[in-house]
Amino acid sequence: MDKPSFSVRELMAMMGDKGLLMLCALMTLPFLFPVSIPGVSTVFGCAILLIALSISLGRLPWLPGFIADRQLDAAKLKPVLLRGIQFLRRLDRFLRPQRLRALTGGVMNRLNGLAIMASAVLLMLPLGLVPFSNTLPGVAILLLAMGISQRDGLLVLGGYLMMLLTVVYFAFLAWSAWAAGTHFFG
Repeated sequence: MDKPSFSVRELMAMMGDKGLLMLCALMTLPFLFPVSIPGVSTVFGCAILLIALSISLGRLPWLPGFIADRQLDAAKLKPVLLRGIQFLRRLDRFLRPQRLRALTGGVMNRLNGLAIMASAVLLMLPLGLVPFSNTLPGVAILLLAMGISQRDGLLVLGGYLMMLLTVVYFAFLAWSAWAAGTHFFG
């Protein structure tokens, strides 16, 4: 008797946009600490970037055939999904669908997808050892992904504010490096 299995392509189709957004949110969890493991942000940031691109384009992300057609054992997948559901149930207490509805749905979701892409690029910058350099864009992605998936515009707004804070922080880091360099070499 064969074990039931799903291809990655079938799993993505079953998850839909909301499931992919929740996957983005789950991929930000390692970055919620001030300093993260170097290299992880590049891999997860790239995956988040591809998912955000698909959200902006309004379709499932493209994957090479050898990945999309790979079979996943349903028995091994079930515990992972159950843990994810437990996490989402705890998080559900804070979500309020339909707040600031103008920031979710339609054309705004395309723009929100672009905002997640921009945050993913910031997450992928090789600054893993700089405190908060992964945390700030990670929180922005988390808020944007959760806000879009649950149609909670207040969370989306919070995501944009975190993006702004991230850009200001990175600009400060760049200015500090420039000022130190000109002082040292000047």
